[in-house]
Amino acid sequence: MNNSDFTVKFRGTRGSYPSAKASFLKYGANTSCVEVRCKNQLIILDAGGGIIDLGLDEIKNKIISQDKTPYCATILLSHIHQDHIQGLQFFKPLFIQGSKINLYGLNTSDEDLKDTLKTILFDKVFPLALDEIRSDFNIYNFSQNNILVISQDGNTRLYNVQEKNIDTKDDDIIITAHKTPAHPKIGCLCYKIEYNSKTLVYATDKESYIGADKKFIQFAHNCDCLIHDAQYTYEDYINPIQPKQGFGHSTFEMAIETKELAKAKQLFFFHYDPEYDDEKLSMLEDEFSSNTKGIYFAKENHEISL
Repeated sequence: MNNSDFTVKFRGTRGSYPSAKASFLKYGANTSCVEVRCKNQLIILDAGGGIIDLGLDEIKNKIISQDKTPYCATILLSHIHQDHIQGLQFFKPLFIQGSKINLYGLNTSDEDLKDTLKTILFDKVFPLALDEIRSDFNIYNFSQNNILVISQDGNTRLYNVQEKNIDTKDDDIIITAHKTPAHPKIGCLCYKIEYNSKTLVYATDKESYIGADKKFIQFAHNCDCLIHDAQYTYEDYINPIQPKQGFGHSTFEMAIETKELAKAKQLFFFHYDPEYDDEKLSMLEDEFSSNTKGIYFAKENHEISL
């Protein structure tokens, strides 16, 4: 194996709602979605607006390459707020017969995640009911008590963290989660993807604490890449007229503190406020990352290798 077996591509970097204007295109207008490739396997972090173009590219590339193998993908939902699920119904591979798509996410009510998504995304608000989707579409509850193992043939195995006999091979992808309660009403899952001796941690919609979030820092310790919520500037966060504290999002300074304490090798700011245009984010990039090694601003369609 080599490092190019593990790639990350930002498909949607915006928080709360899309900002489809000319002055927002440098950093991205689509809501949260990150494409992760681990050799043969596609893992999609969140299904905001960015998943739509990802799906179109997947269909196009499969046709061009004349790949006859069944399509397979895994979607990991951090939570079910609108900006993290609003592109799911328009993800083209969902409607291709023979595709197999497994979705895992936080169950936030007394009902299964499948029943929740069935109600809020399909049966009552979309032309197709969930049961009419043509692909092999499976929805599973996932929590910080689980370990998901994905093999290179697309088979998945779900374990409890307390199980002693967890079967893994060198080429397997290991996925675990950390639940942060700071995001209002329902909490949010941060994900860790481990593959080929590299680690990616995805922490959107996460608000830090004074003195930092010690449990999360332990979860993310020594990761190779940390994608971290940075929705607000410090000034907006403490604004006396419209303060953002308690909204479930971090400042750029919080993300940097987390990177340093967790000893993460790279930090990518993510989930930008939808009112922050390219001019403002460029100014912030000059301030926070231009002269600082290992700190970057996520930009839509930018791809990195771990």
